[in-house]
Amino acid sequence: MGLKNRFSNFVYKQLEKEKRGGREDIYSYSIRYGGRYANDDSILESSDVYELLQDISNQLMLADIIIEDGDGTEILHHPALKTLKNPNHYLSGSEFMKLMVNSYLIQGEVFPILDGNQLHLASNVYTELDDRLVEHFKIGGEIIPPFMIRHIKNIGTNHLKGVGLMELGKNTLEGVMNAEQVLTDKYKKGGLLAFLLKLDAHINPQNGAQSKLINAILDQLESIDESRSVKLIPLGKGYSIDSLKSPIEDEKILAYLNIYKKDLGKFLGINVDTYTALTKADLEKAMMYLHNKAVKPIMKNFGDHLSLLFFGPHSDKRIKFKVNILDFVPYSTKTNIGYNIVRTGITSPDIVADMLGFEKQNTPETQAVYISNDLTKIGDKKATEDSLKGGDESDKEEGNADR
Repeated sequence: MGLKNRFSNFVYKQLEKEKRGGREDIYSYSIRYGGRYANDDSILESSDVYELLQDISNQLMLADIIIEDGDGTEILHHPALKTLKNPNHYLSGSEFMKLMVNSYLIQGEVFPILDGNQLHLASNVYTELDDRLVEHFKIGGEIIPPFMIRHIKNIGTNHLKGVGLMELGKNTLEGVMNAEQVLTDKYKKGGLLAFLLKLDAHINPQNGAQSKLINAILDQLESIDESRSVKLIPLGKGYSIDSLKSPIEDEKILAYLNIYKKDLGKFLGINVDTYTALTKADLEKAMMYLHNKAVKPIMKNFGDHLSLLFFGPHSDKRIKFKVNILDFVPYSTKTNIGYNIVRTGITSPDIVADMLGFEKQNTPETQAVYISNDLTKIGDKKATEDSLKGGDESDKEEGNADR
């Protein structure tokens, strides 16, 4: 605990320096200001990449975080849950999770730091393994105690660091972003419309009348700032104006984007063609495809590292992410599921009432799942046997009556 206290004191002193106007806070600087925001932001400018990242990170953001003991029993009230829901003063639990997922996917690794009851994401972290294969962490030359930080890697073939979109798809990403920028700039500037002024005579710098006429024509052309503007430019003999075609060919650039944009999805773990087709045909299948291909492995990796960060290597407690798959199901489908669970009283079982947005009754009867109102609870063996026994006795009575 002495090492942790020394580190916490260091952080406190550095924060005090910052309040007095200094900018020497290495720890908070690396956390709040980051070191690669410019590159990360430029990646997010690609709409397709942004959409894929949002779809993946939103699933984890919407997941419930639970803690289980060694027997798989959920621990409802634990201090770690409060920290995960309110990690620090500048991020909510949802924002923290989205940031962690996006950083993990783009940069290939992320470093959560647990400082007391505050959880942060650090950048500019230097890591190394010693001769005993123990990982050490430094931020700006300051040593971070290993029990306060985890190195979550999007693992590839290197055990020291992870790989993300920035590295895996670097060449493809740069090409896509450049192509998008070219088209954007072109249409920002009105399709790069330009004009060519042709003269039959040589341009003579000493010819004042010629220079005056050329400047007047250029002024008229440059003043066209709206597509609805119309300019009438009288020209003398030997002068003509032709429109200059833009060298940027939309069809070729769009064909390039249609081919290479899809590759970016593969670096995030999904096939864009498959995902797009499923999204159009069946949203539930699309979300399940995304969940199984991309989200589920991230949930497992995050859960493992956060469990070690909060509980250490010798605890049997585990942090897990719990996704409600019914969130991806249309409301009409949920209604059909409810009608299939019971024949009547669609909102009677609490499980169906909760699924459809009704208030639960929280009684033993409504918390059980029935095959139908006149039958017994599903999974209640004794009740089922009693029901069968009653049926056998009635059959005997009917048989006696027949004789």
